Amino acid sequence: MAPGDFDVNTARGYFPALQQKQIYMDNAGGSQVLSTVADSVRSYLLNSNVQLGATYPVSKESTSAFNTGYEAGASFINAQPEEISIGVSTTQLLHNLSTALKFQPGDELIISKLNHEANSAPWVRVAERLGLTVKWWASSNPKNPICDMNELKTLLSDKTRLVACPHASNITGSITAVREIADAVHVHPRALLCVDGVALAPHRQVDVKALGVDFYAFSWYKVYGPHLAQLYASSLIQEQIESLGHFFKPSDTLDLKLNLASANYELTQSIPKVVEYFGPNASATWAAMATHEERLQEILLAFLRGDERITIIGEPSAAKELRVPVISFVVRGMGSQQLVEAVEARSSYGFRSGHMYSHRLLKDVCGLEDVDDGVVRVSLLHYNSGKLSFCFYLVIVESLVFLGDIGD
Repeated sequence: MAPGDFDVNTARGYFPALQQKQIYMDNAGGSQVLSTVADSVRSYLLNSNVQLGATYPVSKESTSAFNTGYEAGASFINAQPEEISIGVSTTQLLHNLSTALKFQPGDELIISKLNHEANSAPWVRVAERLGLTVKWWASSNPKNPICDMNELKTLLSDKTRLVACPHASNITGSITAVREIADAVHVHPRALLCVDGVALAPHRQVDVKALGVDFYAFSWYKVYGPHLAQLYASSLIQEQIESLGHFFKPSDTLDLKLNLASANYELTQSIPKVVEYFGPNASATWAAMATHEERLQEILLAFLRGDERITIIGEPSAAKELRVPVISFVVRGMGSQQLVEAVEARSSYGFRSGHMYSHRLLKDVCGLEDVDDGVVRVSLLHYNSGKLSFCFYLVIVESLVFLGDIGD
């Protein structure tokens, strides 16, 4: 994709699924896949689908392609291949990490209630198993909850072993000041920072070194790629991670420590196609995408801000410095799924309702009574167009009027 001057029609041409009648506005659950990724997987399966590590020519070719996938995955976040592990999901990778990370009696874990459960459950379970202390990092603002630094500082101590938070909430879309948090966490001698980047990675360029994180996870299938996830652990702290592998296997990389087998061959070797999509000047491409997405979300947010029946859960402005286009809201007197179905009856828009695995956020922080019905969530990506967003806004208005009339 050409950097700088972003053209949504050009971008859409890379995604065959977008040519269908279905309009995808549930992208935080999984993006559409680049045609180049699909072609790469098909070619691998048909031409070089063999076991890795052998000396015959096709195995050498397959092994090289697999290793190139790790190199591309690492470069995508400014890491080294030895610092990443690739697996089936962010949830699984973080459970593996929590099992392998070394703890001591008396350690304390600080867990954000803004987390997707993928970055909470592993730490809660290891704390229960080892008798560690969990401190919940909540938020004082139920309408616009954030990972507030001042609240974090009241929880940190020299007993802190790990802080777990999202880079962006998959409910609010609000961007967390990760670098500031990392600096505060690392004042304490044994404290590590684990960041869930799943909701952020499709929208912004990630540089784990600049962020100063110890662990960072995201899902490739939400960044235009195959159904895989990736975990980063800084080489500076990998001696604090025990190996889960067989006793006779080496353990000099994160993947050898945490991956109980091997990452999926055909999917891993397709990762370079995702990286190639952003072009030779990736920073300019990401910046242009963010500007386009800012315009997209303003169309919907402007309407939501103007209707007194609607409460936005998250940052109300469209400022790209503050949020990504993961937009959640509730409507007074209406069920969230009720509104989703009313829009679906009038259009081809696909979005959803629920808690999106951020149950603790919606129940404990936002105080929703029916957490399963949860919020209405509309999640956009750079391949969504402003025209479609405006039409979506009109269909929501029509549906609200219809449901309001039924209620009366």
